[in-house]
Amino acid sequence: MAWYSKYLSIYGKNFNEVSNDIISETRERLAALQSEKPLASIVVIAYNEEQHLQACLWALSEIKCKYPVEIIGVDNDSKDRTAEIFEASGIPYYTEYQHSCGYARRCGLQHSKGKYYFDIDSDTIYPPHYFDIMLEELLKPDVSCVSSLWSYFPDENHSWIGLKLFETCRDLFLYIQHFKRPELSVRGLVFAYNADYARQEEYRVDIIRGEDGSMALCLKKYGRIAFIYNRKARAITGYGTLSSESLFKSFIKRIKIQTKGITRIFFTKDHYEDADDNLVK
Repeated sequence: MAWYSKYLSIYGKNFNEVSNDIISETRERLAALQSEKPLASIVVIAYNEEQHLQACLWALSEIKCKYPVEIIGVDNDSKDRTAEIFEASGIPYYTEYQHSCGYARRCGLQHSKGKYYFDIDSDTIYPPHYFDIMLEELLKPDVSCVSSLWSYFPDENHSWIGLKLFETCRDLFLYIQHFKRPELSVRGLVFAYNADYARQEEYRVDIIRGEDGSMALCLKKYGRIAFIYNRKARAITGYGTLSSESLFKSFIKRIKIQTKGITRIFFTKDHYEDADDNLVK
């Protein structure tokens, strides 16, 4: 049985379908994890994630981390029961009324107390040793931020073997890309960084996507971007970053996107050229 199987038992369910035992046990374990002097802040952002947030928090409540942490939430002014789930979990959470991942990430950074900051997406489930492994890399003096890899859980529309082939090709591309353009290989759902450095920079809130890659680009001046390939640090997520199309169609679409201007991955850059269609109007 996969390590994440039990969390999938409630993934995709409405909050009223989750048992009170899971809710109360999650709350108790989260409270036991909270430190008044955290080394790292684990920040969960959520917008209309009623069907996923409880599963994410359940997994977070069972992490194995030898370092002191705090776990806080950011509700991006959700219209469903997201805020109610945060309330039931007992963790401190904040409401960000301006909508976008950039605003939500920035809100979390402003309220975090740890020297290190973990981006957590509420539709993603994190393995128990994820934070220890990522922090061990972040503690190295020449590292400013780290990013890991992620997998999708198989379902009736996405076979296990199809997903493995898709992820292997994607991971290989990210590996090649990271030598010259590591910031392009960063993904927000598996991103952590030195918060002291990040507080000297600005989270991009004027772009639709890429706020985490932009932050990684800014952090390059403080140290290298490290990548974690340990399977124990591989998160599992749903299909928000994939379309509802078949894996084959998604794969072909990504090939077309990535091969357009492919030479970009061979030249180091210290700034982005913003595409007009990615700017917030």
